[in-house]
Amino acid sequence: MARRTMSLLPHWSSRIFSVDLDGASVYFATRDKHRGEDVPRVFGEIPNEGRCYSLLVCSNDRIRRAKFYGELRDKLLRDLPAECHLSPMFSFLPNVKDSLVKGYFLKDNSESSSPTERLLRDLIQNDPVLVCSYLKGEDGELWTQRLWSHTNSQTVEMSKDYYVVPSEAPTYHPSALNIINSDVFYSFEEAYEVIKKCGDIIPEATSVLELLPSRAEARSKPDFPAIVIEGLDATGKTTLTESLRDTLGATLMPSPPQCLSPMRARFDREPPLIRRAFYALGNYITAEQIGQEGMKTPVIVDRFWHSTAAYAIATAVSGPVCNLPAEGSEVYRWPSDLLQPSLVVLLTLDPAERRRRLRSRGQGKTEEEQELDHNQLFRLKVETAYQRISGPPCVTVDASPSADQVLQQVLLLIRGKCHL
Repeated sequence: MARRTMSLLPHWSSRIFSVDLDGASVYFATRDKHRGEDVPRVFGEIPNEGRCYSLLVCSNDRIRRAKFYGELRDKLLRDLPAECHLSPMFSFLPNVKDSLVKGYFLKDNSESSSPTERLLRDLIQNDPVLVCSYLKGEDGELWTQRLWSHTNSQTVEMSKDYYVVPSEAPTYHPSALNIINSDVFYSFEEAYEVIKKCGDIIPEATSVLELLPSRAEARSKPDFPAIVIEGLDATGKTTLTESLRDTLGATLMPSPPQCLSPMRARFDREPPLIRRAFYALGNYITAEQIGQEGMKTPVIVDRFWHSTAAYAIATAVSGPVCNLPAEGSEVYRWPSDLLQPSLVVLLTLDPAERRRRLRSRGQGKTEEEQELDHNQLFRLKVETAYQRISGPPCVTVDASPSADQVLQQVLLLIRGKCHL
């Protein structure tokens, strides 16, 4: 077994498992003894001939782990029988940082288990995957979990079985255990190390590293204020930032910086770990540019670290807004080695008005109601994450009045906060 797989086993009976079903998380645990608990909901509607498996990606190399997790889904969808259904799942130790292991929960309703089990046996021989099968008791009321192992290239099932029982939902979504320096990066070094290790698999990684500033340049304080404008699409950021540039005689900068534009499409295809590291380094390049331009003029920045963090947190944490880490959590802290802007303005807009503006721009016309509901939930999580980030916090401005009224309101904030 791989070292990371072995490291999971001593605490196996303390682990909680989570399966995403229809947008909600269902939790279950394992026990040495059964005390009459109900069958966990994830097993409640399995036909008698149905079989269940879990696959957890366990490599010690987090770059390999992140890439393989996405590749595994594609492989399973391609090679499994059509009667198989795949759902994302997690395994974690409650309240233990970096204990989260990602994987997939597999329901197999095909006539024979042979094709599926043959594929799973091949996987554990060559890839960083821990496989469990779930067996229904003769009375249909009990389910047990059995771990698979392999010795001398032959698959054997470990003799120990665990009963599966329902588990309480944790106080916050388990993905928050691994957000720090996996989905949101809090230092130059952490993001740099990820992209550096990608050099042999992503040619563009070398080009990114060549553009990076020194740490000192990324946190140097300019003479003039740096004002960041944040907000979702269609809240009026472009109009406002251009007006502020003209009114204040300022320099306007986009974030991510233009120099990364040729590489963005490539990194957007990568798993979150690599994609987020790329955008995190973009913030340090922007910070260097702010430091240089801010010696001559005020600087207006169209999005910055708040966007990078808020979107990453909202994406990583599935389910409702209450699943987000609570206000004051360390996931909302500003990186200590990144330049802090003088003021951050968050433009907000009524959802209906934002959709109207998107439609007028030719966007969102074909969205179905279900997708709008999904977008509304994502919007709420992004805005909540925005408002919880500290150092500096966002100052919220209603973007529904006319563009000139919004400009005047933001100018008042700038004159009060930045003395311009």
